[in-house]
Amino acid sequence: MSLGFRRCDFEHAVYARGEGTHRLLVGVYVDDLIITGSDAVEIDRFKAEMKSLFRMSDLGLLCFYLGIEVEQVAGSTRMTQSAFARRILEKAGMQDCNACATPMEQRLKLSNHSDAPPVDSTGYRSIVGSLRYLVHTRSDIAFAVGYVSRFMEAPTAEHEAAVKRILRYIAGTIDYGIIYQRSETPATLVGFFDADMAGDVDTRKSTSGVMFFLGSNPVSWQSQKQKVVALSSCEAEYIAARTAACQGVWMAQLLGEINQAQPDVFKLMVDNKSAIALSKNPVFHDCSKHIATRYHYIRECVEEGRVQLEFTGTADQVADILTKSLGRVRFEELRSRIGVSEVSRGHKV
Repeated sequence: MSLGFRRCDFEHAVYARGEGTHRLLVGVYVDDLIITGSDAVEIDRFKAEMKSLFRMSDLGLLCFYLGIEVEQVAGSTRMTQSAFARRILEKAGMQDCNACATPMEQRLKLSNHSDAPPVDSTGYRSIVGSLRYLVHTRSDIAFAVGYVSRFMEAPTAEHEAAVKRILRYIAGTIDYGIIYQRSETPATLVGFFDADMAGDVDTRKSTSGVMFFLGSNPVSWQSQKQKVVALSSCEAEYIAARTAACQGVWMAQLLGEINQAQPDVFKLMVDNKSAIALSKNPVFHDCSKHIATRYHYIRECVEEGRVQLEFTGTADQVADILTKSLGRVRFEELRSRIGVSEVSRGHKV
């Protein structure tokens, strides 16, 4: 703060200084810093200021941060966790396993009330916990990892087999990650959200899938079991809409603060017309009067003009990959469309 920085209101790990082309942003995690800005002079000035106050090292262009490998080449930034993925396979003793094409068997349903023999819960939690961190650059495994996370309390051989299936998929896609392309025009924020219907066999709760893009680049994704039982596919999508709206409003506000501008209106794409109608209809009726107040946040966002809900066909609903296990053809199609692909690197970390 003494150097003239201001902590961002919407992300307390980000600090900003200056205006316009002299804007400087610093991301902080404990004692590790990421510095970015369009003015090289300002960046060098900040480095000199920090070195005068603290004993620190300048590691140069970002190449590794919190387990994520980064490479910046020709107008693009490539991010992978290949080294971390290899360590997961070694920890599980599956570094020489046979690869498979998808992280989860299509239409697989698992239960907490399995008759299969129990397995070591500590080892299960350790592997699944590591896989959850891998999701930071691998949105293609978000649903599968979230699904096996539901059985941490008392895992069985069935659940362990599902985890091993994910590991076999990772083994075959070890160098996959995200390539962020520089945009020549101002990038807009667009979100996709979807939900299955009563996919959890124990609770009959649905799963929400939400993914946001800034321009063509994926910037946020989540796959999460809903907190309540939905009575229809419309209601399940409506609950997912609230999750998407919360994330989108936060991201729009953060982008506005970073760019020193008012938050832009953003679009949310959904493949359920009934959910769109429900978000625009303030009248309570038999199909919606039981829905808890907190889920009507999406309606408020639409009324205030902060969010635009638009229909997209099921074939173009990329969030589908975050709500259910898919067959190989559909999975590989959506994996490409959500920005996960093989990343060829000039060096390994």
